[in-house]
Amino acid sequence: MTVRRDFQEPARCRPDLVIGREELFAGAREQLASGGSALIHGPAGIGKSTVLRALAEEYGATAHTVLRCSATESESHLPFLALADLLGLVLDDVAPRLPAAQRTALESALTGRGESSLQRDGLALRLAVLSALRALAAHGPVLVVADDLQWLDPASAELLGFAARRLGGTRVQLLCAVRTEGRGSQEYDRHLRACPPGTLAVRLGPLSRAQVAQLLDHRGHGGLPRSTVREIHRTSGGNPLFALELGRALADSPAPPRPGEPLPVPTSLRALVLSRLDMLSVEARRTLLVASAGARPTPALLHAAGRDNAEAECAQAAELGLLATEPDAPAVRFAHPLISAALYAEAPAHERRAAHAALSTAASDPIERARHLALATTGTDPEAAARLAEAAALARDRGAPSVAAQLGLLAARHTPADGTPSQEERRLTAAEDAITAGEVDLARDIAREVLTRATVPADRVRAWIIVIDTAGHTMAEVDAVFPQALADAGDDPRLLALVHYQLAWRALIVEGDFTEAREAAAHAAELAARGADRRTELLALSFQAQTETLMGHPEAPRTIKRALRQPQDPRVAWHHNGAGSARFRWLVMGDQLAEARATVTALLREVRRRGSVESEVHFLRGLAETELRAGHCGRALDLARESLRLARDSGIGETASAMLTSLAEASGGDVDRALALAREAVAHAEEDGDQMYLSRALGALGYAQLVAGDPAGTVRSLRRVRSLELGLGITDPARGRWQGDLAEALVRIGEPAEAQDVIDVSREHALRLGRESVLAVLDRSEALVRAARGDLEAALAQLTSAQNRLGKLGYGLEEARAAFALARLRGRRSAEGAHPWREPERTEVRRGGHGRAAAPAAGAPETRADAASAAVDEATRLFRRCRALPWLRQVDEALTTPEPEPAPAVPEALDALDALAAMERQVAALVMEGATNREIAARLFISVKTVEATLTRVYRKLGIRSRVDIVRLAAGRRAH
Repeated sequence: MTVRRDFQEPARCRPDLVIGREELFAGAREQLASGGSALIHGPAGIGKSTVLRALAEEYGATAHTVLRCSATESESHLPFLALADLLGLVLDDVAPRLPAAQRTALESALTGRGESSLQRDGLALRLAVLSALRALAAHGPVLVVADDLQWLDPASAELLGFAARRLGGTRVQLLCAVRTEGRGSQEYDRHLRACPPGTLAVRLGPLSRAQVAQLLDHRGHGGLPRSTVREIHRTSGGNPLFALELGRALADSPAPPRPGEPLPVPTSLRALVLSRLDMLSVEARRTLLVASAGARPTPALLHAAGRDNAEAECAQAAELGLLATEPDAPAVRFAHPLISAALYAEAPAHERRAAHAALSTAASDPIERARHLALATTGTDPEAAARLAEAAALARDRGAPSVAAQLGLLAARHTPADGTPSQEERRLTAAEDAITAGEVDLARDIAREVLTRATVPADRVRAWIIVIDTAGHTMAEVDAVFPQALADAGDDPRLLALVHYQLAWRALIVEGDFTEAREAAAHAAELAARGADRRTELLALSFQAQTETLMGHPEAPRTIKRALRQPQDPRVAWHHNGAGSARFRWLVMGDQLAEARATVTALLREVRRRGSVESEVHFLRGLAETELRAGHCGRALDLARESLRLARDSGIGETASAMLTSLAEASGGDVDRALALAREAVAHAEEDGDQMYLSRALGALGYAQLVAGDPAGTVRSLRRVRSLELGLGITDPARGRWQGDLAEALVRIGEPAEAQDVIDVSREHALRLGRESVLAVLDRSEALVRAARGDLEAALAQLTSAQNRLGKLGYGLEEARAAFALARLRGRRSAEGAHPWREPERTEVRRGGHGRAAAPAAGAPETRADAASAAVDEATRLFRRCRALPWLRQVDEALTTPEPEPAPAVPEALDALDALAAMERQVAALVMEGATNREIAARLFISVKTVEATLTRVYRKLGIRSRVDIVRLAAGRRAH
């Protein structure tokens, strides 16, 4: 295929704008930085020139001389043209330094003033090019940039290759690009042999769907629905040039394609991919048109559609490179998806309808038959509409909601104005299928269109609910929808239940008020029960149960049982907001990890079968969280990354997936990436006004900062979490499990009193709710507080107990962290002078099974150094079992870097006020100034509830009863 000049990229290309090529770009950059050469190769339009220009721009500035050439097919017959491009501007500089014979041959070749040819002056010309490059390199580095090597004239290609093979040891580098077709193509071999020894060959492959979306957005086509971007990616095959041309054609098109039809292919691309179509017979073109209209064409399907000579006509197309040749595969496959789309777009409308009509009887699958019938039919047709609606239901049952949505829209298009179900009902069903498929943009557009025409209250409320659903965690942006939805619902309990269920979500996400959310959900369940809407009733009960679980509300178990009672609605049972999800959350917070894993695995399997993207993203996170708690960090990281990829691809749940992936990265992957993801999640949550996920994102950030060795940053982040959760009314410490991290970080920065306060408050709730793993983690943190206060023996005993309990509960990573803390304390207690974790030379420590240190020889007393070494070995073994790579690195660093002493504790007996936590000191200070609770809340940016709860703790710690006592204590302190 020939890429015309008007398709070429702009002349300048910044490296940071090379989309989707970061790893390949980094490899080529490293190769050039080390003095090597690089050959970029891949099919037409894949972005070779873009990468080449970006690399040339970056490294051209460091070279003394940059020589460039860019060949074209139309000029490839002109001898020495590329050589003239490379050396023409420097000929006057290098010619005087060449021997006479070489200078004459080179001048004749480049200027055309003499008769020079490779046959006549072959050796002199070859040596002249080599000598010219060496002469240039004598003054500084030389970078030769050659694009489209496949179009170099043969004479220039031969001369450049001769010189390149002999440039070893010189400061000449080649940066070239060449077109190669096919994944397994070795066409670049001869070009690679013409490059300097050790040249790096970099093949550019297709972009992912997310990368195509990023490319389209960067080039001004970012407003396309995700379903359209998905189709652009499929049709383009991930080729950047093809994707951009398709995006441009869609932007210029007055109307989008009909559901089920291929994308419009611009004339420019049709000419590019169909240049060989004229060589086909008329009948062969018709056969290929039928193949392009089919979803999975085979020779048998083409025969059934009336194409009697399908095999011979397909063989003719394969010889021309239009079809892929796969002898063992029964399918008829186009060499590139764009060929199929261009062929279809090129055909007249009546021929396309004829192809669909033939396939509507030939296809064996009822979904395919219905689709072809619709595309062969013009105008309304009740029979076609009914068949399409049946096919949509079948696609839905098969777990293909995206197909169901397209078929539903076709059904609506062919439904008469007075049909039953109505056009609007079928459109709304299609929109709901689109939400299930993760195509929220399409769903929102359908609902908005319905609202412009619908007059039936049920249709209008249903459309409003779709608009709200598609807002996701940005519900604040659709606040104006709720009054309109309530007005349309009137006094119908079924419709009111739908709206109040969404109001419960709004209270949670926008207002951050768990109490209001719980009450709204309970009201929605009551309305749904009155209206005999079991589906909405179950969703509302499940929401109420999850809210109560997070609040630590005593009614949570009873509400879960109500949500699990029969009869169940299968659409709710597997839904991420259904009773199964509520039960999973209860199990994982209640330390029942094995049952939680089995529950969420079953849910994930079912939503994948049904094709529900949002639920799949949600349950991938749930399974990743379960594995992370169990200490399976590698598995958790894989699942979290999969969830994040799917979330970014669909635009659903990105904040939550970034937060969970941050936790997984900090535990088993890359800490810098963990920090970046956590900060991204915090930014998104703040931008969306989502208080619930803001606290979770800050919790992830605090953990990543702790692993990164930034305890002060951890304290800043987790103090915000503490304040947020107090304001939200969240009391269950198993929800975010950040309390132990905050206490540990506070000890590290010299705030053991505040750490103890965090532990005391959290322990009270954990005891009430029976959160055994949380209690064990709090004991681990309390041991650090005791150690900071000098009670090392009690700290060691408490840590040992915490480690054992966490191990029995199945919390592998927390168990390993307890072992690591134990090793640190044992190291501090070991022999003075030597590094605490280095074994004295006189002591021989043997390794036992599973990486444990063997016991000392019989009769030899175990030294503190032995105990410290064994503790390190145990922590290493446990972290390795968890694949907790960042924590293993901490152990390695601790072995080589002396353990810093904890910051000294504040002497509590000296002054009771100084022993208060930071937040408590701030509140107490404002009380001393005479501020009211509301004024304190405003000045500290916290809720009045938080002020009241903080004052209660201050009273308890200081042994006083009122605000007046605080003022008296402060006055006594000043007098003292």
